[in-house]
Amino acid sequence: MNEINHQGGKLLVVDDDPSLLRLISLRLQSAGYEVRAVASAKEALAELESYPAQLVISDVRMDGMDGLALFNAIKQLYPSLPVMLLTAHGNIPDAIAATQQGVFGYLTKPFDSQELLAKVADALQLQPNLAEGESQQPQASWRSDIISRSPIMDVLIKQIQQVAPSDVNIMIQGESGSGKELLAKAIHQASQRHQGPFVAVNCAAIPEGLFESELFGHAKGAFSGAANAHPGLFQAANGGTLFLDEIADTPLSVQVKLLRALQEREVRPVGSTKNIPVDVRIVSATHQDLYQAVQQQEFREDLYYRLNVVELGLPPLAKRREDIPLLVHHFSQQIADRQGSALKTYSPEAMSSLVSARWPGNVRQLMNVVEQTNALSTGPLIPAQLVQQALREKAKLVSFSQARDEFERGYLARLLRLTQGNVSQAARLAMRNRTEFYKLLERHHLRPESFRA
Repeated sequence: MNEINHQGGKLLVVDDDPSLLRLISLRLQSAGYEVRAVASAKEALAELESYPAQLVISDVRMDGMDGLALFNAIKQLYPSLPVMLLTAHGNIPDAIAATQQGVFGYLTKPFDSQELLAKVADALQLQPNLAEGESQQPQASWRSDIISRSPIMDVLIKQIQQVAPSDVNIMIQGESGSGKELLAKAIHQASQRHQGPFVAVNCAAIPEGLFESELFGHAKGAFSGAANAHPGLFQAANGGTLFLDEIADTPLSVQVKLLRALQEREVRPVGSTKNIPVDVRIVSATHQDLYQAVQQQEFREDLYYRLNVVELGLPPLAKRREDIPLLVHHFSQQIADRQGSALKTYSPEAMSSLVSARWPGNVRQLMNVVEQTNALSTGPLIPAQLVQQALREKAKLVSFSQARDEFERGYLARLLRLTQGNVSQAARLAMRNRTEFYKLLERHHLRPESFRA
């Protein structure tokens, strides 16, 4: 798992022992955390009304409302806020039971300072830090849909702020499922064109014969079935932004016409003799190496430089793991709002599995896993088992060639077991000649003698 760095954090410490409360507070403050300290559970709940804590550390045994009751109250009011318990040795069973209900973890008294700091760092790593994220949105409404707190994304956000108002064409480079269209929308919202339309098209989904008509429109009667005039995507995006996703899949026959439209700032619908002026900013995206496509003459070099005035690299999810808890909460909240149900949260072990997963499918895969685990969970706390099950199911998806190789190897091995390593009999059963069958065995590194009794 990639290391995640945190710069401080807001902590609330609760203990009715003044000396222990002061000791914990000083140790956490010396480590760079902002700490509020209170002497009772009721004071803690009152403090949370105005203090956006990212972690609550509470003693278990306190007069009046104890630490377990405080946890239950926090769970109802702030489902995503982690709680860590401090407990004496005699109360360890209670603390263990509490972790099964969603408590982040516990420390036994007297505690080790390094263990305390390590657990605090883990807790901050695995929770969404909602208060900080929400406080930033009013100052940056254009990026409100970009759920992020990672340093690598902060750099990208600053780049967007710099280039979005300039109206230059932008190319977004990023893996499939990483959120390229969401980034393109943010560029549009941060630009001078934000009151105009944002039109998105996936170039890989348009049949080659319809490309020109989709982009530039067509006149009535231009071809069979063209009963009415069609304005096309350039005209639909006039005054705004046209997002061309998977631009590398644009046929070469269309690329020259696209280049002309960008240079002349006008389009000619199919079947028309009249050019129509358009005012469009192009944001394009690809998961392929477009420069390599240019070198292989699969993409026009002049169009490449016209589109790629500024290139922005969108990092894969595995390189911005700090964003995962925030995204998980965001998707879970969307599900709860859509279904009119209570927000489900993830156990610390489940969240840890999510943060440390490989995510070859990026944010799209994460959304799928969140939807699956929310649907299958029978309680308000989603366990690690459901997350691991969902992640394993994703891992089973392999390439066609790998699946074919696995089938062939298993099939050949079954034949050899059935015939006890007799190649002639196995070849007859497979309806293949002996020479060809030997080549198959050799390709899959299967030795007939290993199957003989």
